[in-house]
Amino acid sequence: MAAIALVRRSILLSHKFTAARSIHMSSARERSEKVLEELKEKNPYFEKYASKIAAVQHSSPEEFLSRLDGVEKEKKKPKFGPSEMDRDYSELLKPKAPLATEATRDISHRKLSDIMRLELIEDKSADDIKHLWLEYHKDKDVITAAIPVAQFNLMMARAKQYPVFILPIPRSQGYEFIMLQFAANTVHFTPLLNYQVHKENAPECLNIAMFTECSDKGIVLMRGEYDTKVLNAQEAQCLANQVQLYYSQNNESKVHLLETFTKSPDKFKHMDIIEELNNLKI
Repeated sequence: MAAIALVRRSILLSHKFTAARSIHMSSARERSEKVLEELKEKNPYFEKYASKIAAVQHSSPEEFLSRLDGVEKEKKKPKFGPSEMDRDYSELLKPKAPLATEATRDISHRKLSDIMRLELIEDKSADDIKHLWLEYHKDKDVITAAIPVAQFNLMMARAKQYPVFILPIPRSQGYEFIMLQFAANTVHFTPLLNYQVHKENAPECLNIAMFTECSDKGIVLMRGEYDTKVLNAQEAQCLANQVQLYYSQNNESKVHLLETFTKSPDKFKHMDIIEELNNLKI
């Protein structure tokens, strides 16, 4: 009797499973038929592949829907280079606060002695100092360089004329504009979105300080500290390279853009600086 009861129970469960699967298949078929109707309206190539589509849709509605999901995911992938982790833009909308990272600290009047012992470089040549400077920072989240004094002087003279500007950086889905402002021997950077929301209270994503203590040897040491939540090393370096090209070289098209942005902002076109970036050969 127990065996008979077990068989009956198995048959009953089998019927329930079949009924459930039938309901699921019916639901999938209804969804696939609805999607099929939408394809007919939106896809100009539908008629060419109609028979193959119908065959898959009829034999396996679930597979049909799965394939369509795959196509939709492909369409949503970024079109501008490799994908990256999604930025948390809510962080960018927060005003400046007492910070823990060096990247947002005011270093407009910072001295080289705050970073390294000057006696270590007193008797060194410009090349030796540059080597020590780069080696000291190579494992830190900073960008560094040694700038010839002539380039630095041109940069500072031009910064007095054009103290504020914007620069683009590539993102996976296009470009983001970063606003810069010179203050003393420091260049401060913040996402343009930040500045539009918070004005002078916008948190920085990068600042570049230039130390003149070795200018008598023909070089100025540069150090850029960046917020790793907003920029990576390549993006910070991209901004630094653009500053160099706009402010410390005699490039007619770039000087014209600085002039237009400062004196004729209504004529300034964002696409012009994107085009300059795309043509960079550093």
